Amino acid sequence: MSGGGGLEGAELARRLRERDLTAAPAVLNLLESGTGRSREAARELLAGLAPAALGREAPGHVIGVTGPPGVGKSSLLSRLVAHWRSGERSVAVLAVDPTSRRSGGALLGDRARIEVDPTDPGVFIRSTAAGTRLGGLAPATRAAAAALASAFDVVVIETVGVGQSETEVADVADTVAVVVQPASGDVLQFLKAGIMEVPDVLVVTKSDLGRIATRAVSDLRAALRALGADAEVVAVSALPPGAGIAELGAALDRHRDSIDLPARRAAARRLHALADFATEHGERGLRALGGRRQAERWLAEQDPALDVRALTEALESRAASA
Repeated sequence: MSGGGGLEGAELARRLRERDLTAAPAVLNLLESGTGRSREAARELLAGLAPAALGREAPGHVIGVTGPPGVGKSSLLSRLVAHWRSGERSVAVLAVDPTSRRSGGALLGDRARIEVDPTDPGVFIRSTAAGTRLGGLAPATRAAAAALASAFDVVVIETVGVGQSETEVADVADTVAVVVQPASGDVLQFLKAGIMEVPDVLVVTKSDLGRIATRAVSDLRAALRALGADAEVVAVSALPPGAGIAELGAALDRHRDSIDLPARRAAARRLHALADFATEHGERGLRALGGRRQAERWLAEQDPALDVRALTEALESRAASA
């Protein structure tokens, strides 16, 4: 291995370009490592999976799934993964748990696990660390989603709807599904939270509750109409036989087909670069750029084909010359 680990990164990029799903664990291990040698290898990995290297955007559909704790996201994803696999689509799930700043331990370590066939080579599931803000996404999670989209048909980022998770997952994903359940106050709290612009698909769980679930769907659709938003609302049940799961899968696909994917991915890369820069240089670095908003405006003016590494280096150069 030479160049501080670059050969390893380049080799993993090649394997993902060839859709070798068995490379996924090594890719996550590399991206989550904090050593200097691994950082160089990670940069080589991401450069090898950038649109310039692929000749296009990565083909996988990156889906963010978020919602309040206990809403049933893991059960829902168990059904969704089975639905995707029935159509022979490969699936990677990055399940993000927030961590306690005091103990460093997972706040929601007893969360229900996603039920899949452990021998199925077409499914990869990994729990990943949260960012420094409760509910946020770590740069490694952003990088992992971008990398795995080169090999997997579907890449899911599952977050708990606390803190920054709703807005941060929207910065990364092609499609965002926000999950709420009826008769729990989730719907009302969601409407009060002022984040109706975040979801592309709203998912109401426990449709088997009947009238209560129907009312929740009606309330959300009315709220979306009032705001001029066009997110779809889908009612589902994780109970056998999984009512609404196929309809949800179709709604997610329709959204992906409706967007300007290169533009959305370019925006995601810019925000990923800013997140990497902020992690490395902190608030002092952001102040050197004129603040986060000014940095975002400057990034929006850059070549949309630039990969995350090039954008991060551009930010560092700009901060150094400020």
